[in-house]
Amino acid sequence: MVIKQIRVMNFRLLKEFTMEMEDELSLVIGKNNVGKTSLLVILDKFLNQGDRKGFQYNDFNLDFRCQLKDLIEKDVVDDTKYKEIGIQLRLLIEYDDHDDLEYISPILMDLDADNNFLGLGFDYILTYDMYVNLKAAYQKFIEHEKSKEDKSREHGGEYTAKTLDDFLDSKQSNYFVTIRKSILIDKTDGTFKEEQYINLKEATNFRLSDVINFQYINAKRNVDNKDVDKTLSSQTSELYRIQEMADEQQGTIEKFQDSLKDTDKVLSSIYDNMFSDIVDKVRRFGGMSKNETVIKVVSSLQHREMLKGNTTVVYQQEDKELPENYNGLGYMNLISMIFDIDLIIKRMQRNKERKPADINLLFIEEPEAHTHPQMQYVFIKNIKNLLRQGIQHKNGIKRKLQYIISSHSSHIVSDCDFDDIKYLTHPICNGSVERNAVIAKNLKELQNEYDDEYKHYFAFLKQYLTLNRSDLFFADKAIFIEGDTERILLPAMMKKIDQECELEGNEEFLMSQNISIIEVGAYSHIFEKFLRFIGLRKCLVITDIDCCKPVIKKDKNGKEGTYIEKTKYDAADDTIVTSNASIKFFLNNTKKVKDILAMFPTILSWNIENKRWETDERGYLRLTFQYGKKDTYQPRSFEDAFFSENENFITENTFSSLHPNSLEQFKSDKDAYELANNGVSGKSSLAIEILLNSKKEGSRDFSNWVVPTYIKEGLLWLRKD
Repeated sequence: MVIKQIRVMNFRLLKEFTMEMEDELSLVIGKNNVGKTSLLVILDKFLNQGDRKGFQYNDFNLDFRCQLKDLIEKDVVDDTKYKEIGIQLRLLIEYDDHDDLEYISPILMDLDADNNFLGLGFDYILTYDMYVNLKAAYQKFIEHEKSKEDKSREHGGEYTAKTLDDFLDSKQSNYFVTIRKSILIDKTDGTFKEEQYINLKEATNFRLSDVINFQYINAKRNVDNKDVDKTLSSQTSELYRIQEMADEQQGTIEKFQDSLKDTDKVLSSIYDNMFSDIVDKVRRFGGMSKNETVIKVVSSLQHREMLKGNTTVVYQQEDKELPENYNGLGYMNLISMIFDIDLIIKRMQRNKERKPADINLLFIEEPEAHTHPQMQYVFIKNIKNLLRQGIQHKNGIKRKLQYIISSHSSHIVSDCDFDDIKYLTHPICNGSVERNAVIAKNLKELQNEYDDEYKHYFAFLKQYLTLNRSDLFFADKAIFIEGDTERILLPAMMKKIDQECELEGNEEFLMSQNISIIEVGAYSHIFEKFLRFIGLRKCLVITDIDCCKPVIKKDKNGKEGTYIEKTKYDAADDTIVTSNASIKFFLNNTKKVKDILAMFPTILSWNIENKRWETDERGYLRLTFQYGKKDTYQPRSFEDAFFSENENFITENTFSSLHPNSLEQFKSDKDAYELANNGVSGKSSLAIEILLNSKKEGSRDFSNWVVPTYIKEGLLWLRKD
């Protein structure tokens, strides 16, 4: 029995939220403030009941608050037209013929053998009667507040009447009620038939905790390495408490308890002498007779408390035992999580007389806290093996363990199965990001975007993202570059632009933004479906125009044929085309360089109806390539552009990566194309030498060279929000 789907309505950013669940691990990722913690909180509030877990006004989604305000401030709605509103949680549960149905039988809505779905619903709603009461109470509230404000003004005061927000902040819990129910599921499509349900409160012989046992390890773990910290040691007493009830531990526990009793006798004898003075003082002060009962200090070592206060977890280094707080925070965090997981699993196993719950759900929030990348790899590699055993009951009963891990770690993502990933992001509506809502995307659904012709693209993308650049999942913006030269120089170029170009409007510096730089060669088009899928705010593709022209040549057998050779751009030559696959893809197979240059600046957006990239000045993807403005030189490659715009920098400094003869020729003819084409012995070496020859002037780094115009314009576009 497993949860197949979680749906949430009107809770914080989870406005209309649906997330598919895997049978074991569901890895929830996304940038900051996309509702990962909110998912944990709503599960806890509904599944783990308690007085301190009620909903606050701030838990209401902002759009829902507006809906609620309209309902309260406008005319009373007739009860026949009223629709109950509030926070909702829906769990779609699937079971099969091998599952024990004892716990769920009181709440099954459909006895059809082919319907193997159970729907659990949790509502925090405003019923019609409570809605009427709320409106009446608010009316009295505003009248009272207006009276207070008027009286204050009469006496020269400045009191301002409280608002509806103030009223709801303090009073909403008096009017919203919690309802838990079993809802009929349509077996054909898995939808909830909301009008047909059983109130769980009215179900006989039913306990929700028997169906779902939800536990979590949140990110705010009580772990530090202060001298007084004994986080791990305190966990040992809790482990003992759980194991105390296990049959297989009884022999060991009895020995422990017998040893404590023997120690009690020895310590009581010592205490007689140690505390005799204070006992005599009490006797005298209390006026007690010699033969009356007097106080006595005895030893009463309690096995649980003994462990809680006096057990120390140590770690061994060579032949020395060092206190737990000498461990780094990363190791303490990792060990503490293992202790917590073990405790949780033991609780889920329950005792011999009570079977485990049907569904056991564990939520681990941000396991990467304090840990370095290698430890994060180790964690995700081993967590599946640790939890795959599930919940083993004393009577041989076994239950599956489902678990959700939320993370910001690209290292955890890179070592996780692609199909387990649930990507949380803000949806894009009419070209704008909807900040007040979040959606969950299954990464395995991305495969459906690639038809049979491009299945190999998906295979490459899946491997590349998990092995190399999973940080793209957490970026707001991305820059795709071709090779080593741009990879080495781009951070310097971004810093240089930030130092030299003043901010405009609501811009932020490039170096202060969450921008991922991805090296993809000339294959950025392979990533375009992924970019649309995860909803990047902006993407800059820095590539080369790669001018070529067809030439007729003979092969080694003397047979003539047409070949494409790279060439210097000539505006008068209509046959010059680009060999760049990305440019041709994004510009819908436009090949002629003259036509491509006419489209500059090339800013694009995806047309859903036409299923193609189209030019759009408000678009979120920009192709930037070498562009010579009217009557200026048109470069072919990055090196070509850099040399043409930095003649003095190249000729006045030492570059061992440039062939001496080609460099001398460049000094006389300034032919950047020739130097770029035949004079560079190593592109990576050239990039490093550009940085080595850079100079600082005042507060500006890299002051003695300029960023090629096409890259500068692209980066300035990316810097805008």
